[in-house]
Amino acid sequence: MIFVFENTEINVTRCELKRDGINVSVEPQVFDLLVYLINHRDRLVTKDELYESIWKGRLVTETTLTSRINAARKAVGDSGEHQRIIRTIPRKGFRFVSELQIANSEPSVPATSFVPINTSVTGLALPDKPSIAVLPFQNMSGDPEQEYFADGVVEAITAALSRIRDFFVIARNSAFVFKGRAATVQDIGRELGVAYALEGSVQRIGDRLRVTVQLVETMRGAHLWAEKYDGTIDDLFDFQDQITERVAGALQPSIRIAEIERVRRKRPHELGAYDYTMRAMRHVWVLEEAEACRGLELLEQALAIDPEYPLALALAAWGWAQRSVYNWVDVTADARSKALSLADRAACHSPDEPLILAVLGTVHTLVRQFGVARVMLERAIVLDPNAAWAHSRLGWLDVYSDRPDSARKYFEKALRLSPLDPMNFNHYVGLGSARQVAEDYSEAADLFLRALQERPNALWIHRNLAPALYAAGRLQEAYASRDILLASYPNLTIRQFNEVMVFSRPTLERVSSHLRALGVPE
Repeated sequence: MIFVFENTEINVTRCELKRDGINVSVEPQVFDLLVYLINHRDRLVTKDELYESIWKGRLVTETTLTSRINAARKAVGDSGEHQRIIRTIPRKGFRFVSELQIANSEPSVPATSFVPINTSVTGLALPDKPSIAVLPFQNMSGDPEQEYFADGVVEAITAALSRIRDFFVIARNSAFVFKGRAATVQDIGRELGVAYALEGSVQRIGDRLRVTVQLVETMRGAHLWAEKYDGTIDDLFDFQDQITERVAGALQPSIRIAEIERVRRKRPHELGAYDYTMRAMRHVWVLEEAEACRGLELLEQALAIDPEYPLALALAAWGWAQRSVYNWVDVTADARSKALSLADRAACHSPDEPLILAVLGTVHTLVRQFGVARVMLERAIVLDPNAAWAHSRLGWLDVYSDRPDSARKYFEKALRLSPLDPMNFNHYVGLGSARQVAEDYSEAADLFLRALQERPNALWIHRNLAPALYAAGRLQEAYASRDILLASYPNLTIRQFNEVMVFSRPTLERVSSHLRALGVPE
């Protein structure tokens, strides 16, 4: 299907947008937002509807929505001032208002260009874990030299993803069967038995190279994530390594979010231990009390089906560790004991999966077993060097060990590896905590505020923010943050703060003195 309006064409089937016949690069979320507004052009679309439809109910800020609306307007030649195509109805929502024509799309690639795919294949069943094929990248340059580079990038990404034990990755030789074959991602998904495909292209412009990659869900053909990388022909190998690192880092959270959504579409009677665990993951990831409780309920259902399922055990351990460190229980020791018991069971059954090792490293960090935690987290990075969360948790270990400069490098690495990760708000809390340890209080406060912009309901951040603002001399902001803190945790005391927080004794004493000055009781 093709939507035509003004000088713009949107090919829904091919996920392409053209203006005046020229392709316009559009992020997947922006493209989906445009199509959604067009499909519902007969009425106003509310912000809440867009949050649910485009972000699948994930927590995003209004600033994020505004930036996507602005990007959509820019892509179709509109603006917030003129609003010829996308109109904002203040405090209500948005509406697509341009005149529209609809046509059927036709294949633009000559049939003689490719060997047709075997349509008789009935398809392979999907494995019970995220499954992906990295397809051969297109060489858009007409330069054979770039063909070798494109194939090298695909091989490197495939090797990197293969190190993620909880992914099922199709071998390079099987994926390269599709080089030069006319096939939709749905065909590829059925023939290879994968839920996701990574596509890409390489284009040379003078002495510069541009590599574009996109992740597609094979069943629906939905675009989940896309990115462009620019480099020069002088540093091909460094450029290839950079692409591999960033793609592998970004794909992990993107695929897990997609898996959560895929499982949400399943009927209750079809759910197994894996499905309940995926459903739980989105709740555990939020780091909020009510969400964590819901996550633990789902994990209990997973463990009722498979009592020794390692990922469910690890996530349940993390959920109990959160209870101990975020002031969600009255008896911290009991929550810590429960977390360690679950973590030990998970470690017995799955000692070599990077995600599980990262979760277990987190649990041991929060119960102050730093040596065990570091061994697990460093092992996770050996197995998967692009595991953003493992880097972040090593950053937290360095925060708690009063090594703020080293910690900062880990958090920045995590953000670079996975810029769209739902855990990024916690990376900013880590960066802020590193600056708090270094007694750079104003920068620490700004980083805590950045984290709250991304996750406003993570009210435990005010335990860090209020004392940082006070120490920075920003007293009006400090007292406002303190009021939110005490309203959220009315029974908070200095003694309780020292019991649950994991900082070193000197850091705890400094932060406690700032809380005391703000009126938090002993």
